[in-house]
Amino acid sequence: MTFVLNQNPSIANHMLRELRDKDIQRDSMRFRNNIEKLGSIMAYEISKVFQYHPETISTPLGSSVISVLNQQPVLITVLRAGLPYFQGFQKFFDQAECGFIGAFRNEGDDEITISLNYLATPSLQNREVILIDPMLATGKSFVKSFNALVKYGIPAHVHIASLVAVPDGIQFIEQNLNVPHTVWTWALDEGLNEQAYIVPGLGDAGDLCYGTKL
Repeated sequence: MTFVLNQNPSIANHMLRELRDKDIQRDSMRFRNNIEKLGSIMAYEISKVFQYHPETISTPLGSSVISVLNQQPVLITVLRAGLPYFQGFQKFFDQAECGFIGAFRNEGDDEITISLNYLATPSLQNREVILIDPMLATGKSFVKSFNALVKYGIPAHVHIASLVAVPDGIQFIEQNLNVPHTVWTWALDEGLNEQAYIVPGLGDAGDLCYGTKL
């Protein structure tokens, strides 16, 4: 299942507009802040599908029954572009355990390949996992990241959280991820160019957040 959140008008689309605008996105702080805000809003949207239980609390004037989250999800982000997006999720799931993946694609290869050079995560066994990465392009980094994670346990469900995605990447995930999963994205774009970058996309999210890498 895939949820494309910009199909419904909301203030979040203003933030997405600023992320895409090549003049506004030159302000790296504004760019990071917009990503973080969208992370918080998406965390709220994803929270609607989790399991809750009723809990009675005492107020100064009586008592109230409130639905409380059964268990915090595990938040996992792909460094470095995923950090501000991840921080938005942390604001909502503020007691969540967290994991981090160092993943990058090898630009010089004839075919796009993904390298992993860092992985730290808590147990994922039977947990709701939110895998956070701004750009869902080929889908290969998501799948390779997940395949590296499963030695720490098989999740009950994986929520793939992106800012922008393309149909090819979503299809690749559907064909290669063998656990229950849902794709969440703010926008579903046209496709990929010859370098496998999203079009129209928003550029290199990591560089726009933190500066051009060598």
